[in-house]
Amino acid sequence: MSTHTKMLTKDFTEGNVTKQMLLFATPLFMSSFLQIVYNIVDMIIVGQMTGKIGLSAIAIGGDVTHFFTFIAIGFGGAAQIIVAQYLGAKQTDKLNLFVKTALTFMLLTTIAISAFSLTFKNDLLCLMNTPEESFRDALAYVSVSLSGLIFVYGYNFISAIMRGMGDSKHPFIFISVSAILNVLLDVLFVIYMGIGAVGAAWGTVISQGVSFILSVVFLWRHQRHFYLELDITTFFRIDKEMLITLIKLGIPMAVKGMAIHFSKLFMNSWINSYGVAVSAMVGIGHKLGMISILFSSSFNTAGSSMIGQNIGAEKYERVPVIMNATFVLTLITSIILSVAVVGFPSKVFGAFTSDKEVLSVANEFIPIAVLTFLGSAFRAPMNGLIDGSGNYKLNFLVALFDGFVMRIGLAVLFCIGFNQGYMGLWFGDAIAGFTPFVIGVVYYYSGTWRTRSYLFKD
Repeated sequence: MSTHTKMLTKDFTEGNVTKQMLLFATPLFMSSFLQIVYNIVDMIIVGQMTGKIGLSAIAIGGDVTHFFTFIAIGFGGAAQIIVAQYLGAKQTDKLNLFVKTALTFMLLTTIAISAFSLTFKNDLLCLMNTPEESFRDALAYVSVSLSGLIFVYGYNFISAIMRGMGDSKHPFIFISVSAILNVLLDVLFVIYMGIGAVGAAWGTVISQGVSFILSVVFLWRHQRHFYLELDITTFFRIDKEMLITLIKLGIPMAVKGMAIHFSKLFMNSWINSYGVAVSAMVGIGHKLGMISILFSSSFNTAGSSMIGQNIGAEKYERVPVIMNATFVLTLITSIILSVAVVGFPSKVFGAFTSDKEVLSVANEFIPIAVLTFLGSAFRAPMNGLIDGSGNYKLNFLVALFDGFVMRIGLAVLFCIGFNQGYMGLWFGDAIAGFTPFVIGVVYYYSGTWRTRSYLFKD
């Protein structure tokens, strides 16, 4: 193994856990932060240039597009955990074969999802109860965004493979280029060319395409430094047993993300019926939620890779240490965010819009934001354990309860049972965010995570 190889892969089975997590999670945090920045830039530029109709269009169009990207995120996350466990177990020959299987699966899945989503885009917008005033702009937005799913899927899979090997620096570099380009294209398309929400969509798709191409070129040129041997046949190589393992873990992880997003689509569709101002607030609330997820998902992703490697190496005593570090770091950031929203609401919400009707709704949203932030902190270490262990059955249970039973059930209870309207829908969603924490606590104390047999046999 060359010195350069050691620089591209990281061994998390030894050394100081907190230091490793901070070093690994920081690029993940910055990557997520930059993605949020260019999503928020979309909202701010479109909101200031086109008003609440443009905000509504980009909020609803973004919801529809994000629903399909959760498949890439879920299966990419599964690939990351499997790679981490193979690397921890020092089974690099199997790691190479698995990567080829995962990339082939990614290509075939992208083709199928793209065809489906583009065919039924009008029906999806109708299901979302898209206001008539913003339907045309929302349709234009999703048409462009869904056409670029190949870039989202490709980048997520390749980045997940690198993260599983402990490399979070290079995916950060790729997304940095993408974020800067996205901001420049927003200014060009929305402000100077005046093409509204569809301009923001074009800026996002083009910038995502650039990050995908950069990641492909880098992985290809440095494949041996990741224990890989790739060639033109890589996208046509599938190992049946490894594909089954990927699907077993990938489906629950994808369903978990999709279920949560589906419940949000369900609730947002309901909320949209309260008018354009409330619909616009949905988009702003989503962006604020992304900020809390920015922190929790960064430490969650870092924790799951670190836990995966240690379970693969059968060093189970390091897992609780990793979980404690995850919780402390996410809780600190959640408290800071809560103080910002409670103490300076006019500055936070005023950055998105100056519409008085929307700002009035925003003031009601403050307690929802606080609950959302805290929920992100409490579930992060438990998601890291459940994901990192590769327990696909428990992942599926979390998906059902967190995504469907609790979120929709509590939303309906607060909205109809307690007659709280759209506020009840928001409260139900925020409280349901603590579900993985409750399930994770039971799982941790059961001790059944102390095995690597969920993903592969020795």
